[in-house]
Amino acid sequence: MRIRAIAAGFGTVAALSGGGLAISGIWSKDPVPPGLAAASMWTSDGLQPPPFVVSEPPRIAQAGAEPTTFPSPMPLLQISVADTSLPTIEPPLSTWSRDIESGETLDTVLSDAGLSATDRAEVALALGAEYDLRQLRPGHSVTVVSTMDGSPRRVALAVEDGVRIEAIFGDELATQVLTPVSEMVTLAGEAVIDSSLFAALDEAGIPARFAVDLAQMLGGTVDFRREMAGGETLRLLWREARVGDERIGQPDLAFAALEVSGALYEVVWPDSGSGQATIFVDGEVLRVFAQPVEGARLSSVFGRRTHPVYGNVRMHTGVDFAAARGTPVQATAPGRVSFIGWRNGYGRVVEISHGSDTMTRYAHLSAVPDGLVQGQRVAAGDLIGRVGATGTATGPNLHYEVLVDGRPTDPLSEERLAEAAEREADDSAARSMLAEARALLAESLDREIALTATERL
Repeated sequence: MRIRAIAAGFGTVAALSGGGLAISGIWSKDPVPPGLAAASMWTSDGLQPPPFVVSEPPRIAQAGAEPTTFPSPMPLLQISVADTSLPTIEPPLSTWSRDIESGETLDTVLSDAGLSATDRAEVALALGAEYDLRQLRPGHSVTVVSTMDGSPRRVALAVEDGVRIEAIFGDELATQVLTPVSEMVTLAGEAVIDSSLFAALDEAGIPARFAVDLAQMLGGTVDFRREMAGGETLRLLWREARVGDERIGQPDLAFAALEVSGALYEVVWPDSGSGQATIFVDGEVLRVFAQPVEGARLSSVFGRRTHPVYGNVRMHTGVDFAAARGTPVQATAPGRVSFIGWRNGYGRVVEISHGSDTMTRYAHLSAVPDGLVQGQRVAAGDLIGRVGATGTATGPNLHYEVLVDGRPTDPLSEERLAEAAEREADDSAARSMLAEARALLAESLDREIALTATERL
């Protein structure tokens, strides 16, 4: 009983304590302020982007300047993206070029440039359609423009007279021929002959190839070794085609004057391109002569020599002119064609009769003009064939003979051809041509001397 009474007493005390605490908490709680209550109810509406204003940068006012005004904000610019493709990037290209050397073919040079066999065949076919590749010779050049992997883009062949034939690789292989527009100019010069004609021209800066032309014209009239005492002055007038400052092709002699042992020798070449020339001595016509091959190199003279093919010593019955295959061959004097055909070691031959006792023979020809027939009359300078290597020959050349009564004579000293030419020469026209050539030489030399003096100043 006692224990129960103690427990009941504890329960009564606990109950009274809890109730008192509850009543105490209610009575001691202060009311919440209205502002704090409102703040407790606030929620975020989300972030908004700041306004974007475009304006020019402020300008710094200078002393004495008007006050700066700033423009009002511009509206937001609308930017559109264009639908453009990226530019095409061309691959890097390399250029290779060199001259054709003796004995080389186009295929050899293109192979050296690194072109494949297929590309070489295409290039040869394209270039060959515009140019006879058999006419290639030393001095011509090939230029190849290709990508780094060796694929060709352009192949150019530079030949005579500044002409270029180009093969262009694109969607299709195309070919074009570029021919420069040239201007014909006339030049003059003087050379003093002390040792040899060739050395004198070379020292004077005159094309040394003119020595061959003069030897052909005057070789049978002037003995350059015995009659020349030294110190003789040679005056020349020549024509050449130019593109800018570059000479195109080979120059052509127009006039030459040389005084030897008191006699004045003059040679006039017409500008017709026929190669025919008139030789004067002291103003009188001596002979009319046409070079068989204009500007060619005299490779072998008349007389005994070691044969280049058989190796033994034989009589060489004519003179040889080394020239490229296809070079025009001209009649050296007026006459009648007496034979066209083949003669053993001579190969293809054309023979021309000049009167009853004199004949000229042109051998090793590669071709004869279609219109040339036996019995036809020809004039000095007429085309009668082209240089070749037919018969017994070591290379392209013209073998030129003069026969009198069937016997070979030195072509450079035979006067019978002069007699045949004189019968058709017009002395009045020849003298007029000589006077014009003298005047042009004097005018050109004065101009050259004046230019040289100006350059020294």
